[in-house]
This record gives sequence, structure tokens and C-alpha cells, in this order.
Amino acid sequence: MSKILAVFGATGQQGSSVINYVLQDPELSQKYKIRAITRDINSEKAKQLKEEEVEVVQGDVLDRASLETALTGAHTVFAMTTANFDSDGFEIEYNSCKTVADVAVEKGAEYIIFSTLPPAKEISGGKYTKVTHFDAKAKAEQHIRGLPIKSAFFSPGVFMQNYHFMPLLAPQKAPNGTWVMARHNSPKARMPMIDVVGDTGKFVGAILAEPDKYEGKTFCAATALYSLEELAATMSKTTGKTVVYEQISVEDFKKSLPFGGDILSEGFSYPEEFGYYGPDSEELVAWAAENARGRLSTLEEYFETHPLQLA
Repeated sequence: MSKILAVFGATGQQGSSVINYVLQDPELSQKYKIRAITRDINSEKAKQLKEEEVEVVQGDVLDRASLETALTGAHTVFAMTTANFDSDGFEIEYNSCKTVADVAVEKGAEYIIFSTLPPAKEISGGKYTKVTHFDAKAKAEQHIRGLPIKSAFFSPGVFMQNYHFMPLLAPQKAPNGTWVMARHNSPKARMPMIDVVGDTGKFVGAILAEPDKYEGKTFCAATALYSLEELAATMSKTTGKTVVYEQISVEDFKKSLPFGGDILSEGFSYPEEFGYYGPDSEELVAWAAENARGRLSTLEEYFETHPLQLA
């Protein structure tokens, strides 16, 4: 009999990728019956899932009672929470992650796959303290590791999709007609990057296919590490526009942002200085890519398929 795979964020980027991958995989689609958990069961994306004969249930990480209902009977749980950048965002996100995991255990789930992030404060020796969405998930990961449930972890790199959905990170048009991507980082600074919609399911799918093999493991999930100048060059090639990278001061970078200056500036400084996943980032990303269940999208392939609209 199929095991119930409960997927949080079912209509978002990560959850939808997991669901689509499982539905399309001949082995996993027989092994697991998907239960999509979403806050709004009447959204268009939720309705589309129902049309694919996916069970859709209401669940909100801030409503414990809804989680108790949503996780009843679940065997495996893919858990994720969205970042909270409010002043008390660390506590809100950590408590949300903790509640999901605790309820999963209470309801008898046997395996949890948690979407985590590296502990920026710890890796940087306390230098970077404002990357709270990383630290909240990292603390939740440690909590999960201490629970009486099998677990594995998916730790995504920088989303390639961010350059579409976060205009403040995209290139800006300069007076001379070129497009400029400005940061305070060196152009050689390298970041792990993932097509989160296309490839999350390939990493999580590997765990679902062989849960015992990957128990306790963390997939530092990215295709590869790309420098910021490589990113700009790829944008140029795939848009036909001239996109250049410009290094500016931290102060100017913060001024260019409508919100979150400290969080975003530290969020870029930390991986350049200490490595996104720490000093072994290159090796950790390579291991994850080798163990993914399917070929991953390169940065160029992603932007060829999803070109930036620069006009």
C-alpha cells in the first residue's frame, strides 16, 4: 500500500517541485500517495493539484490544530517554512519549524525531510548575526535531529528564480543603455545556485527513493557554484543585452534596497567570506549534485528557458 507523503508549501516553488517529481516518477508515484498541505485549498494552484487527483488539505504552520489534522496518517513529511524578515522573524520561523516537526512525531510519522539552511552565525564565528532566516532553519534542523524520527535534509542554494521574482536583485538599466547588476561583493565571489522549481524534486526524490541510505544526510542542493561575473555574462548571453557586474560599497548597496539592507548585505557578505555551506562548499555541492535523482539545470539552461525580460 502506498505511504502518505505530506508536502508543505505544496503550491510554492519547493513543494510543487517535489509533488511534480513524484507524480512523474514511475517508482515513486507507486510508493507514495501525495497529500498536499497548503494554507488556501481554494487557490488556483490547489485546484490544479486536485485535478491531478492529489489530496489537498488545509494546514497553516501558525495553527497547530490544522497541522494535527493535516499530518494524521502521514508516513513521510516534506517540511518547509518561508523566511520571516520581521524583527522577531527568527523566533517565528524557528517555532513554526519546530511545531511542524513535533506534530509530525506526535502523529506517528516515520520520516521527515526538512528544507534547511546553513548556520550563518555559527559558520562565521559570530561575525554575521543578521542572516536570521538561515539561523532559524539551522536551529530547527538541530531540533529535528534530536527527535525520535528518521530525518534527512535539503539545503538549497541561491534560487535562480530570485532574479525574476525579486526585482531588487535583477540588473538595473543604466543611462548608457547597459544593464548593471550591482553588489558589494567581488565579481569573483561564488554562490551555489539552484533551479528550485525544476530541480528540488530531484534532490528530495533521491531521499524518497532510498530513505535509509540518506538518513541524517544533508543535500547542499545546487547545480554548481557560479561567480557573480559569470552570472552577469550568462544574463548577457541569454537576453542579448549588455549586462555587466559592478562592485559598489556596502553603504551604496544598502541604499539601493527598499528594505532589508542589513539582512541582504550580510546575506551576500557571509557566503563570500566563509562559504555558503562553510569552507567545504565546493565538495558538499558536488556530492549533492552527484546523488541527485536526475540531471540538474545549469545556469545558462535556466536563463535560456526562462529569459529575463530586460526592456
